[in-house]
Parts: sequence; C-alpha cells; structure tokens
Amino acid sequence: TNGKVLVTGGADANGQWTNSVELYDPSTEIWSNTGSMNSARGAHTLSVLTNGTVLVTGGHIGIYALNSAELYDPSTEIWTTTGNMILGREKHTASVLRNGKVLITGGFNGTSALDDVELYDPSTGIWTIVASMNTPRFGHTASILPNGKVLVAGGAYRNALGSTELYDPSTETWTTIGNMNDARIEHTASVLTNGKVLVTGGEYVSVILKSAELYQPLQTN
Repeated sequence: TNGKVLVTGGADANGQWTNSVELYDPSTEIWSNTGSMNSARGAHTLSVLTNGTVLVTGGHIGIYALNSAELYDPSTEIWTTTGNMILGREKHTASVLRNGKVLITGGFNGTSALDDVELYDPSTGIWTIVASMNTPRFGHTASILPNGKVLVAGGAYRNALGSTELYDPSTETWTTIGNMNDARIEHTASVLTNGKVLVTGGEYVSVILKSAELYQPLQTN
C-alpha cells in the first residue's frame, strides 16, 4: 500500500531455496533487504490484504509442498506465522475477495494436481475447505471480475488445459464455462478496465505460446 514492491523467496544463485526478502522503492529505484520469511519457499503466492499486510501461502522446498502461511507487516518489516492451510500446495492461486477473505485454488501437492479450494479469514487466521473446482489444475490463473466472481483459466492436469470455470463467492459454487481457444499453462491473465480478461502466452506441450485471447463476461455472470 506504500507503493513499494515486495519480492520473496525463490531460489538463489546457487540453486538453494531461500527465505530472503527484498523491497524495491520506485521513487529511488533502489532495492533493500527487509525481514526474512520464517520458511524458505518457491512457487508460492503473495496477497495484499485489506489491512495492508501481505499473506504468503504454500509453495515448496524441493519436492515438498508446503501448507504453511505467514504475514508480513510493512510498518514493522516483520513476518509472523498464521494458520496453516489444510493442504500443502504449490503453483496455486490466491485471490482476495470483496469480503476480505482469500480464496486459494488448486495447485500441485508434489504428486498430483489439486481441485481442492480453501478460504482464509484474516480476522481469525483460520482456513476452511469450500467447494472443489470441477477440474484439478496447477499453473493456472485466477482473476477477480468486476462482479466479484473469480475466473479460473487453464493450467495443467496431466496435460495443459483449455477449460475455465467461475467461482461465485455468494453461493460458494463453481460453474464450468467455455474453453479457451488454446490450452495453456503458466500464462498470465489481466482484468482490463472494460471488464474483459486478457489471457496471454504460456506453454502447451513444451511449445511456448505467443497467442492471446479475450474473455467477455456475460452480464448474467
């Protein structure tokens, strides 16, 4: 919320998983070290909560998927642990809903893709299981639409997926919608100012994609 950029974890120059964290200040174009996470991790998620703290979830250390979660306070630059996720996962998504809760979808548990979904309540630090997606997937995207619903697109389950589905927070249900034109994993998805979602790039069967496509939400969605 202060305009700085927080970069966390991953692998260092020696290929070792790290818990180190850095801050980039756009006003000075300078990087500085800040408090380290409690756990080293890669392929995790970061979410800025409504109170300005940053929630980090899951990821992995080597072959081990993590279920741990922690919070970063920008005012103190200190990390504190919060409730563990019910399932360890990496390459999942984390979306801050309108009600301030965080929706975690899918991912990889070290052996298989997940369709499991969890909700984090920042006011209690507690995780709860909600309705599973229709398709297990990892390396997908999750985009919050202007109407508050969450669009999940692509990813992989055995092979790259073209399928998409919508989560409705008001009913906690998933609905399968139309497939993308290209199946893809490790792509990006951006919600545009007109409400459409731009999906770009990614990979399909070891082929790097340059294709892009637009999703137009239905008015009834």
